[in-house]
Amino acid sequence: MQRTLGIIGGSGLYDIAGLTGARWEQVETPWGAPSDALLTGHIGETRIVFLPRHGRGHVHSPSAIPYRANIDALKRLGVTDVVSISAVGSFRQALAPGHFVIVDQFIDRTFAREKSFFGTGCVAHVGFGHPTCTRLGDAVAAAGAAAGLTLHRGGTYLAMEGPQFSTHAESLLYKNWGCSVVGMTAMPEAKLAREAEMCYATVAMVTDYDSWHPDHDSVDVAAVIATLGANSAGGKALVGALPAALGPAGSCPCGCDRALDNAIMTAPDKRDPALLAKLDAVAGRIL
Repeated sequence: MQRTLGIIGGSGLYDIAGLTGARWEQVETPWGAPSDALLTGHIGETRIVFLPRHGRGHVHSPSAIPYRANIDALKRLGVTDVVSISAVGSFRQALAPGHFVIVDQFIDRTFAREKSFFGTGCVAHVGFGHPTCTRLGDAVAAAGAAAGLTLHRGGTYLAMEGPQFSTHAESLLYKNWGCSVVGMTAMPEAKLAREAEMCYATVAMVTDYDSWHPDHDSVDVAAVIATLGANSAGGKALVGALPAALGPAGSCPCGCDRALDNAIMTAPDKRDPALLAKLDAVAGRIL
């Protein structure tokens, strides 16, 4: 089995340097156009596909990002493992601006987004108790260490709709829930990656302390942007170190690549041919 590493770049990360044979490719999907063209190339022997989540020039708001088209496009280009990089606010003193967090849980508070490839005519329920891939998280941790990043392993990501930042009351609520960081884009991305049977890991780049922190009031956009600049350089260094940290390709020990086994509930004779056609890349293995 050949591994292809997909990188989804968040705010401040719109391309990656150092790819051999790099070229931007337009990909059509049954779910519409992805956020942008996808940058393909190699780091060493590892094939890389990069997608800027907001599009180059940051044209898509968190609610308007075409999440289904993005994941479908990565799948069509053969991606097996997805590392998602996101800018976040922090709810913990120890997770300071400039630090990186390998998230392993999510609370989804978004409400204005399509969250599944499946629906009427082909209903599926995938397991999501452990929403990220431990094996891929191990590789990200090793790459982060090699890149010299201050990196924390484990944490809960609160996904909010946005685009406004949290109120003071919301920030205190999420902090009291035990959340680690807050962002606007990892959901439904992680859910869709699981439905598409791809290993998925989120790297959260901390830009600020959200609005709970006693030393400042509302999130200051200028301060966020200043931290983003430094964080994006760290994110690129992590991506450059990832191929060497990945182990040999093969079946995922976490079962990410078999998530659809037994997931589809709709009887074969009741399935909608039009929807099945749209699922050719995402669920083609079992349909």
